[in-house]
Amino acid sequence: MPRGVSSGGGSARRPTMPGADELFRSTSASTSTAPEPVAPSEEPVKPAASGRVKHDEKITVYVTADELLALEQARLTVRAVVGRNVDRGRIVRAALAASLEDLEARGGESDLVRRIEGLPENR
Repeated sequence: MPRGVSSGGGSARRPTMPGADELFRSTSASTSTAPEPVAPSEEPVKPAASGRVKHDEKITVYVTADELLALEQARLTVRAVVGRNVDRGRIVRAALAASLEDLEARGGESDLVRRIEGLPENR
């Protein structure tokens, strides 16, 4: 029979575990007291809205290496100009929305139609 396991009603040998004081002891070398709690402010802190929402649908888009590099550069430019990190998907969704708005407003003269037809852009 393995060590520490009993076959009868006798007491099995149990490992000795450290107590809570030992587990949660201070590990710093100094004997400073715990930091004082910060008084709550009058207004509760609300997390900043990220502007992101759950998306129910997914598409896969293949891009060239140059297009991916341009998308990454746009992401970095947005971060530099606006001061916020945005992901590539958010940039693509914003560009899609702008393109669809332009299509609705200008129809066949939209940048989207011109790009699809290979015509030069004309705003």
